[in-house]
Amino acid sequence: MVLLVWWSIILLVVVSGGANVVVEGANVSYDGRSLIIDGHRKLLFSGSIHYPRSTPDMWPSLIAKAKQGGLDVIQTYVFWNLHEPQPGKYDFTGRNDIVSFIKQVQQQGLYVCLRIGPFIEAEWTYGGLPFWLHDVPGIVFRSNNRQFKLHMKNFTTKIVNMMKAENLFNSQGGPIILSQIENEYQMVEGAYHEDGTRYLKWTAQMAVDQNTSEPWIMCKQDNAPGPMINTCNGMRCAETWKGPNSPNKPSMWTENWTSFLQPYGEGPQMRSAQDLAFHTTLFIVKMNGSFVNYYMYHGGTNFGRTSASFIITGYYDQAPLDEYGMIRQPKYGHLKHMHAALKLCSHALLYGELTTQHLGINQEAYVYTGNLSECAAFLLNNGSKKSVQVVFRNSTYSLPPKSISILPDCKNVVFNTAMVSTQVNTRSMQPIIRFNTPQQWEVFSEAVPQFDQTSLRSNTLLEQMNTTKDDSDYLWYIMSSCSTHGTRKVPNITLKDTISLSTGINNISFLNIMVGLPDSGPHMERKHSGLREVLIQGVNFTSHLWGYQVGLLGEKLSVYTAEGSSNVSWNQYETPNMLTWYKTTFDMPEGDSPIVLNLGSMGKGEAWINGQSIGRYWVSFKTPSGSPSQTWYNVPRYFLKPTGNLLVLFEEEYGNPLNISLDSVSVNKVCGRVTDLHPPMINSWGVRGHFHWRPWPRVHLRCPKKRIISKIVFASHGNPSGDCGSYSIGNCHSSNSKQIVEKACLGRRQCSISHTIENFGGDPCPGTPKTLLVDARCE
Repeated sequence: MVLLVWWSIILLVVVSGGANVVVEGANVSYDGRSLIIDGHRKLLFSGSIHYPRSTPDMWPSLIAKAKQGGLDVIQTYVFWNLHEPQPGKYDFTGRNDIVSFIKQVQQQGLYVCLRIGPFIEAEWTYGGLPFWLHDVPGIVFRSNNRQFKLHMKNFTTKIVNMMKAENLFNSQGGPIILSQIENEYQMVEGAYHEDGTRYLKWTAQMAVDQNTSEPWIMCKQDNAPGPMINTCNGMRCAETWKGPNSPNKPSMWTENWTSFLQPYGEGPQMRSAQDLAFHTTLFIVKMNGSFVNYYMYHGGTNFGRTSASFIITGYYDQAPLDEYGMIRQPKYGHLKHMHAALKLCSHALLYGELTTQHLGINQEAYVYTGNLSECAAFLLNNGSKKSVQVVFRNSTYSLPPKSISILPDCKNVVFNTAMVSTQVNTRSMQPIIRFNTPQQWEVFSEAVPQFDQTSLRSNTLLEQMNTTKDDSDYLWYIMSSCSTHGTRKVPNITLKDTISLSTGINNISFLNIMVGLPDSGPHMERKHSGLREVLIQGVNFTSHLWGYQVGLLGEKLSVYTAEGSSNVSWNQYETPNMLTWYKTTFDMPEGDSPIVLNLGSMGKGEAWINGQSIGRYWVSFKTPSGSPSQTWYNVPRYFLKPTGNLLVLFEEEYGNPLNISLDSVSVNKVCGRVTDLHPPMINSWGVRGHFHWRPWPRVHLRCPKKRIISKIVFASHGNPSGDCGSYSIGNCHSSNSKQIVEKACLGRRQCSISHTIENFGGDPCPGTPKTLLVDARCE
């Protein structure tokens, strides 16, 4: 490769505005630039919100916050194993009411991207496939296999017909503008050889034959057939993706990961607001991107046993809307400002011609100009070390490292991806109900089954999934009450322990426990779990006569429900013990703040509220830093009644229930930071570049409802070091900074402090760029 560095010559590259071939639908079509809705090209921002990972009472608020954040589209998977738990028996009630969810999106004026799959992966147990498929004779998942194709087509048709019956496709006046078939099939296609290629083509044709009139997409599928739009998934699609496989297809990003999945034993993977904004903007301006979906915009909760192998209950908690639906700043606000800035450029981006201009070693200008005098410029600094000064159209601009400045009129900067103006907020959990006395708890000990109590027997070790049919995480192999665990990456383990044997007959019981089914990979129908070999004193008992018990006695008796609990004799709590059910009751806390169960003193098990499982917990599986992957577990108010709520825990290890508590979740810290380098804030905007400006820099602080700013922890006007996570006063500081901020903010829910020399009574260090950093507490 020859690298040309241009020092004094400005390099101009002219790129075609895109093909004019249009793939016709009814109201939704597309060309090489974007989706076309009602005859107009669209720049669309989308966010993934999965209806079963929240509760119906949350849906209106989640959708409204997404809209306020600048989104145009809500994207969701369809969860086959929820909707068809048994062949031909469907469930579309409660959290599974997908029609109600889509109608609520429509009511708030947003579009829908429906990812039917019906294989979805999604860190969801069995990738969304119902486990009964496993028992269909001769089936091979996701291949050119008659049995799988039959059931896949039946379910896809079921969902499409439901949507048609409710007039939910855009051609019917509904919100659905896109549908997806399959999911990242390219990752496994090669494992099926020719049958993979045949299946891919069949899948595409089957989708088209549904006659929805709207386009279909295939994500992460470079060879998507015919009219299927291939799309990108990942964190840096402008840098890693080849682009559409036809010049007649638009560039679409279906999964822009706002953080990443989190297994037990690992900490959260953070992604900054700046990095998200940078790569999103780069995709739009460099790849002609016109559709970006954030995965996830709200992750929510893996209730019950729905999470895939080793995945924690809280899903994508670092998304713009956290697990409980609360706004996570600065990610939410920074993206909102970016959306507004890019929408100012939408006509130029969608209809204009692109030229690129070399500004420096790592600096480029992407300029879109249209035939209606539109001009939108994007100044890129791809260097990661330092800010640089660039000259563009005879004006000088300062570009922070790894950033893009947006100029909707090719002159004024309205947004820079690296410069966050939105306040930072921090969550806190405060105990409101403690379960700290033995009198609050009753216990029921899980019995260890004996061989003569079993009815299922075999002369070999049975595979677990095929034996339990996913009716339980638990399978007793009866022939030591020992405990160990594998990992998500290394599931095969060897347990070596010393046991005492008596003269005569010994009853040996193994309890094997699954933590979710696999969710990906080829040939999922062949996946194996459970005991594979048992050696005792060198004697191989693998082919011995074994008895089996599927599940726990407490599960069979439904002791986690009010009715089942009343049919069991409970004892008073004494000391923690293994394989123990614990129960207590509590009244619903006042207010409307989210509620969580602090299980930091427990080990491993599952928790239920009024018979509803809030998910598996595994506090004893620590991260490399020594902390639990998850301590707080979501308790939706939707699951509660005013009084007498039943809380039941099944503890596998030696967790102590006397130290758990029910906590409220709130924002207790708000912090803001602005500098002289910030661009002006958009006050209002019109069509094709007619803006109004107001000078900015201001720190805006806002507490949650019914809370006020009670304390200013830190305030500095000057050059404080650090950011909202860690800070200190620099060598330039207005001594009255804290006094000025306290006067403006204390006792108020929200306040705004102007970052001007006049507001702070003078310039503490002339010639030095100024920053205002404020850290406050809410109560």
